[in-house]
Amino acid sequence: MGIKKNTMSKIKRALISVSNKKNLKPLLKILKKFKIKIVSSGGTYKKIKDLGFDCTEVSNFTEFPEILEGRVKTLHPKIHAGILYKRKNRKHLKNIKENNINTIDLVIVNFYPFEKTIQNTSNHEKIIESVDIGGPAMVRAAAKNYNNVTVITSTNQYEELLHQLNKNKGSTTLEFRKKLSLNAFSETAYYDSLIANYFNKITNNYFPQKKIIHSNLIEKLRYGENPHQKSAIYSYDNSLKLKKLNGKQLSYNNFNDIYATLTISKSLPKETGVVIVKHSNPCGVSIIKDKIKCFHSALACDPISAFGGIVSCNFKINRSLALELNKIFLEVIIANKFDKDALNILKKKKNLRLIDASDFSFKEEFRINSFNNTILFQNEDKIKFNPKDFKIVSKTKPNKEQMQNLIFAFNVCRYVKSNAIVLAHNKSIVGIGSGQPSRVDSCKIAIDKMKKFKNPSENIVAASDAFFPFVDGIEMLVQSGVSAIIQPSGSINDKDIIKYANQTNTILVFSKTRHFRH
Repeated sequence: MGIKKNTMSKIKRALISVSNKKNLKPLLKILKKFKIKIVSSGGTYKKIKDLGFDCTEVSNFTEFPEILEGRVKTLHPKIHAGILYKRKNRKHLKNIKENNINTIDLVIVNFYPFEKTIQNTSNHEKIIESVDIGGPAMVRAAAKNYNNVTVITSTNQYEELLHQLNKNKGSTTLEFRKKLSLNAFSETAYYDSLIANYFNKITNNYFPQKKIIHSNLIEKLRYGENPHQKSAIYSYDNSLKLKKLNGKQLSYNNFNDIYATLTISKSLPKETGVVIVKHSNPCGVSIIKDKIKCFHSALACDPISAFGGIVSCNFKINRSLALELNKIFLEVIIANKFDKDALNILKKKKNLRLIDASDFSFKEEFRINSFNNTILFQNEDKIKFNPKDFKIVSKTKPNKEQMQNLIFAFNVCRYVKSNAIVLAHNKSIVGIGSGQPSRVDSCKIAIDKMKKFKNPSENIVAASDAFFPFVDGIEMLVQSGVSAIIQPSGSINDKDIIKYANQTNTILVFSKTRHFRH
């Protein structure tokens, strides 16, 4: 069966006002082919004329000049009535005739580049002038009247429009117009959210009465955490800043682990460190300067858990390291670039995902968690630690190396699911206990991991993501060989903890801040 005629809309006149003037010529050719009149203004009008096509300037169409330095040009009843009137409504038709209004059946608009402007300048006046008023108003009008009007908001829609006009001899289908209406309202909502969030940012209004989240679809994923769950990944700025160089499509779980890995990796010293993650928890971290030793030391923390995990190297991977990485099964390898030889070696495993994260950095200030139509917001835990953030409360004081290892362990600890205990030795993590309801159980797991794989005999330090409520946890660590402990203060039993540390000549350092990760 063919398309019902009453769902078709013949296009007689188009209004074109675009910031992005790419690919206009093929569009203008098809409009000319079906004798569709064109109305335009400003730079778009000039571009259309330069391309050799007839066009009526908006000021001639409305019989009213552009004013206020172009702020008012399409905001006119002859424009909006021409878009909004119902073609089969007698009262509307009477109004149109009485006021000498010409029909506008096609609106092609993309907005002033507000998003690009705020990325490129902090000049408030320039940013305000890049707020489009007329464009969104016309788009909303056309989208509302989709029964009669076709609205195009992106150059990506040109090809489908050309197909529609050719197939339907200068008309469009209702189904097509309805789909474009949805896209148009999404576009205006997204645009307004950019403006609202800009004003929230410059006024430090982190938690406004109405919170608007804007994002662009990057990719629909095969499924979510499990095959029966649907999933997709979005980005606030239309880019992940991650370049996949090899391997299978990334899954929901891959992305979850990648971001967990990068969160730790980017917190380490610049161009230093290897992080290994499995199921979003670290199972090995090292900041040894030598790259090969650094990888082996991170791997040695828990080589069994590392199997099928993700490795992030906070530096460029060379041939020598690639050969070592290729010896174990990994799902993803992340680096700040790969040299040519390294790529050739690692690409031999066709399914191995290789990610260049050299352009990646953490910009978003907030973490989001949602449940049952509610959204939890909090600012990101990204404090950069230094010795001033800690207080040595034991009689025995740490030397410089011990203090560095304590802070390193504490930094890793905040990215481990709570309750978290992290053991470190010589700039490498040697044991991790995570996600246990009991802090004592986390201590036991961390100690067991250490004894099973690395088992250093001295200079072991421990970090806890929250205070020890009782002596039993710290006692277990000391008995396993730990000589220095770092933890947040705040327990009513802090004095007992300090007393036990002094009795056992254990170094005890208190953090001024707590760092749970649930």
